[in-house]
Amino acid sequence: MILVPVKDLANAKQRLSPMLTQSARTELAHAMLRDVLEAVTEFGGDEVSLVTSDSFAIELAASQGFGVIRDDSNLSETDAIDVATRVCESRGVESTLVIPADIPLIKASEIAMIYRNAPQMGSVLIPAHDGRGTNAILRRPAALFPLRFGNDSFVPHLAAAKATGKPCVVLSLAGIGFDIDTPEDLRQLALASGNKRSQLVARRLGALETARRPVSAVEDSIVTAKS
Repeated sequence: MILVPVKDLANAKQRLSPMLTQSARTELAHAMLRDVLEAVTEFGGDEVSLVTSDSFAIELAASQGFGVIRDDSNLSETDAIDVATRVCESRGVESTLVIPADIPLIKASEIAMIYRNAPQMGSVLIPAHDGRGTNAILRRPAALFPLRFGNDSFVPHLAAAKATGKPCVVLSLAGIGFDIDTPEDLRQLALASGNKRSQLVARRLGALETARRPVSAVEDSIVTAKS
């Protein structure tokens, strides 16, 4: 199952407050979620559930035929995925792929690459572009090891994956690796090629005018982590 955790979008992206009002940040968050779900829909290779209590996200899931796993505590991405993982286990779900809602440049082909390279039992990790965070993670079986998201989650996740003794594949994927947290990220989103909803919003909100550099091209690569 593909799990997309979505926190309260009415208070989204506080780190962008130096350049955007809260209403603009919420508009951007809505657009990014739509972009992510568009790629997931285009992929179409697995069941999808949004892990959320946000009303916009719930309505969007219903309109696209996706499931919803309620996260009424709305504490953190880590807590939401803990809840969702338990639900998946209870349903006999074989694998979980966690994809965040703030990676708008994600491509359906990248999701397909994750599944194509996933071991029969083991994991696939996709680091953030800075190498610190984890922007997507597949576990097979669904609860192979616990997830703990944050700014420096990749190294702990890699260690936890290796500790299972199962194969762990690390993929560097440009679209999935690019998340939006800071004003500079937003500027790069505005400059990147393409016309996704979130890019049009970023450009309209003025991110392009103060952009310093475009998103650097990142070659998709595959590394097998030895346990």
